[in-house]
Amino acid sequence: MVKTWDQLEEMQPTVLKMLKNSIRKNRVAHAYLLEGIRGTGKKEIALIFTKTLFCISLIDGFKPCEVCSNCKRINNGNHPDVHLVEPDGLSIKVEQIRNLQTEFSKKGVESLKKVYLLVHADKMSVSASNSLLKFLEEPSSQTVAFLLTEQPQKILPTILSRCQVLSFQPLSPKAMIKQLIENGVESTSAPLLAQITNSLDEALALNVDDWFAQAQKVVLKLYEVLKRNPLEAMITLQGDWFLHFKEKEQINRGLDLLLLIFKDLLYIQLEKQEQIVFVAEGERLKQFALQTSRRRLTEQMSAILDAKRKLQANMNPQLMMEQLVLKLQEGSSFV
Repeated sequence: MVKTWDQLEEMQPTVLKMLKNSIRKNRVAHAYLLEGIRGTGKKEIALIFTKTLFCISLIDGFKPCEVCSNCKRINNGNHPDVHLVEPDGLSIKVEQIRNLQTEFSKKGVESLKKVYLLVHADKMSVSASNSLLKFLEEPSSQTVAFLLTEQPQKILPTILSRCQVLSFQPLSPKAMIKQLIENGVESTSAPLLAQITNSLDEALALNVDDWFAQAQKVVLKLYEVLKRNPLEAMITLQGDWFLHFKEKEQINRGLDLLLLIFKDLLYIQLEKQEQIVFVAEGERLKQFALQTSRRRLTEQMSAILDAKRKLQANMNPQLMMEQLVLKLQEGSSFV
C-alpha cells in the first residue's frame, strides 16, 4: 500500500519537514543518506520525495498528486529516469555502479532529471564504493541520489561527507500502533508488538509468527505459576520455558515479554490501564495487580533487567533463569 506524504509525515516528521523546506527553497541536495533502523520508512520516503521531483501536479507545492503518469510509474517501478539498485547477492557490485554511471551519462529519457536509490548502501563492495565516490564528486545538477542504510558506520567517510544525512527515528509506540492497525493487525495485538520492536516490518512478521504467539502463552503461564509455589515454577521453567526459548535471542525476547507483564501490572495499579500491552489479558491482569505492591513490582522488574544483562554477558541461560525465578518469588506473597 502506497503511503501519502501526510502518513509518512506522521512517521518521520523531522525528515519530511527538511525535505519540504528543500523543495520550497529550491535547495534539493544532489545526494541524501537516509539512515535508521529497519522499518522506519526510508525507502518509502525516498520514493515519495522522488515523486515530488517528477510530479506534474504538485499539491501545496511539495506533495505528489499520486495520479499523474509520473507518480503512477514511480509507484509501479517503471519510470525510465528513476533507478533502484539493490545488493546482487550479498553486496552491491562495482558493475552495478558502473552500469548506473553509464545510464546517467545519457540524457534523461523524458527530462534532464534523474534519480537513483541505493538500498543497503552499506553493502557496496570496496570497488563499488570507490566508483560511486567518483560519481558523487562530479554530480549533474539534475541528478539526485538516495543512499539507504541501517549501518552508516560502514559507509566510506568520503561518501558520507558528500551526502546530506537524514536520520530516521524509531517509530513512537503510538505511531507504530496506528501503522500496524492500518496494516491489518488486530487492535488487541498492536500495543504489544509496538513495545517489542521499533521496526514495522519485524512487527508485521511477528504478528503472523506461530513461535511468537506461543511465546506469549509460555510467558503468561510462567507468571501464573510463580504465584503458586517455587517447585511448580521450576517445573514450568525446565519444561515449557526451555523447550520454547532455546537460543539466546529467543530467551531475551521471552524476558522482554515477562517484563511487559510486570509493567502492565504497574500501569493498572497507577490507573493507567490504557497503556497496558497484554490487552486481551486485561481482566486477568487486574486480578493479579490486586495481589502485589508497587514496590514489589519495581523489584521484580529490576530483577528481569538484571537477568537480561547477565544473558548478554554470556551467563549460563539455565542458571540465570533459575536465579531469576527465585528472585521473582523472594519476599512476595506468592511463596
